[in-house]
Amino acid sequence: MRRSDRLFDIIGILRDGKLHRAQDIADRLEVSVRTIYRDMDTLAASGIPVEGERGMGYMVREQITLPPLNLTPTELEALNLGMAIVAEAADPELKAAAQTLADKIDAVLPVGTIAEADAWKFAVYPFADAARGLAHMPPIRAAIKARQKLRLSYRRIDGELTDRVVRPLHMEYWGRVWTLTAWCELRAGFRVFRIDLIEAVAPLPELFRDEPGKTLADYQP
Repeated sequence: MRRSDRLFDIIGILRDGKLHRAQDIADRLEVSVRTIYRDMDTLAASGIPVEGERGMGYMVREQITLPPLNLTPTELEALNLGMAIVAEAADPELKAAAQTLADKIDAVLPVGTIAEADAWKFAVYPFADAARGLAHMPPIRAAIKARQKLRLSYRRIDGELTDRVVRPLHMEYWGRVWTLTAWCELRAGFRVFRIDLIEAVAPLPELFRDEPGKTLADYQP
């Protein structure tokens, strides 16, 4: 079981408000008690109101519980934008609420292709950084649907600015950071771009069709 899936299951177990022993949770999820201890520390650090201690048990109190929601990528984008706006507000209580809300969402998001340790590290990125890429998402999303090539001006982690022509294939959300999986014409291979590091996006008149080895199904992270 992936760690993100296990965290989601733990939240489901604790949602009844009862005290649950770590050993019982470990037996139910078929992991070690030590793993449950680490998961509880992660959930508490993410803003989930977990109460309890090792050897005694854990429970969740005083929270508003929502039923499971299935969000589309566009709905998640809208939620992320709303949190980014509130996080920049002058009201310290609202800023803190945006932070804890984001942490709770980060804690239950499924993790796919990015290594789990790295995916959880994305949660520390500030809203101001993550929000930079939101303006680029509508043209990227439109290009994915239209199968239209894009020219990206992209600033790498080391600060170097590069220009790429890509075939946009898929966008994913990783705890406040969106990424674009694409076929890069310059590198002749698949690349994953952090959208908040994209400086500019320019749709090109050239469309693309599926070619063997260049489709999302061919991508092996």
